[in-house]
Amino acid sequence: MAGPGTDSSIPRSGRGVLPGQHIEHAIRAGYIDAGRFKIPPENVQPASLDLRLGETAVRIRCSFLPGRETVASKLEEYTLDEIDLRRGAMLEVGHPYLIELKERLHLPEGLRAKANPKSSTGRIDVFTRVVTDRSERFDEIANGYDGALYLEVVPLSFAIKVGEDLTLNQLRLAIGRPTLDDTDIREVHDRQPLLYRGDRPVPTDELVLSNGLFLGLDLHGDERGRVGYSAREHAPLLDLQRAGALDPEAFFSPVVHERGDRLVLSPNKFYLLMSDDAVSVPPDLAAEMTAYDPTSGELRTHYAGFFDPGFGFDPAGAFRGSRAALEVRAHDVPFMIEHGQAVCKLTFEHMLEAPEILYGTTIGSSYQRQGETLSRYFRRAGATRS
Repeated sequence: MAGPGTDSSIPRSGRGVLPGQHIEHAIRAGYIDAGRFKIPPENVQPASLDLRLGETAVRIRCSFLPGRETVASKLEEYTLDEIDLRRGAMLEVGHPYLIELKERLHLPEGLRAKANPKSSTGRIDVFTRVVTDRSERFDEIANGYDGALYLEVVPLSFAIKVGEDLTLNQLRLAIGRPTLDDTDIREVHDRQPLLYRGDRPVPTDELVLSNGLFLGLDLHGDERGRVGYSAREHAPLLDLQRAGALDPEAFFSPVVHERGDRLVLSPNKFYLLMSDDAVSVPPDLAAEMTAYDPTSGELRTHYAGFFDPGFGFDPAGAFRGSRAALEVRAHDVPFMIEHGQAVCKLTFEHMLEAPEILYGTTIGSSYQRQGETLSRYFRRAGATRS
């Protein structure tokens, strides 16, 4: 293939995350391409691009980073089996697989990328991360990278059925380092609230900040004390290609709080819980939920990733914020968590330009104003698409 062209509509200076309209320009310019496959327009989101599984999965004996080598050269050492995804195939719990994605990158100097699992992927406890040639980091894609993208996939709770063209992760493109520091976050929150408690903005002096904005848990729960779900053991095959929403009962058990609005997490069990406060991401910002490990190391929260501009934001003011679903797992010992405890962190980045279309129901977004933690693959209250 000839090298990519140039697109004058994408600025080569400044700093910020590229909105959907610039991602479309990047596709037309050849910065992102899929060879003989066409990139579906609906895969372009307000500040990210859904990436598709290719035709073949490779079962590998261990995870790896290629360092100074290519991924293909490393696979010669680590491949156990090849699996055809064109008719769908099962991926087993606890086994790592590597899948070459259909999309490839030909980034010009100054343009870098980052990948993250889609929220629907994290909510079914499927661990994913992108591997690129000659790299020593997962998900971080170097400035000016030219090459293939590979997705490591590890089902952690359920055996899953996947197939060609399924989208499990997303890509963001950015120029420069547009991250907001804690002073920036306070200033933005004063102008345009980022966090709501009920219908009122959280007072600025009550924000918990440390290189990002911390969110606390909702362990009040509903009228029955239900605060979320935990993954069932020995569940049936979870078919991600199945049309229509699945009954969650075979896969998840409801979780009820203890007296005092607290919960003891069992070691290595997967929980879906909800944030107490509601997040609002204005059009000129993008956010990312980052994994948070307390210094003591007992807990890990949130494996998925991007919050696009417009999440929890309504220009008309009909609602204020959307709560975040949190994927939580204790490590080696039972761990007590309490209502309001800070367990995850949002970082914010400037957009290069506001997206023409925001996250929300107009583009079939699944988690706007969500009241449930379950993935879109399951029947749940308030879903806008299955």
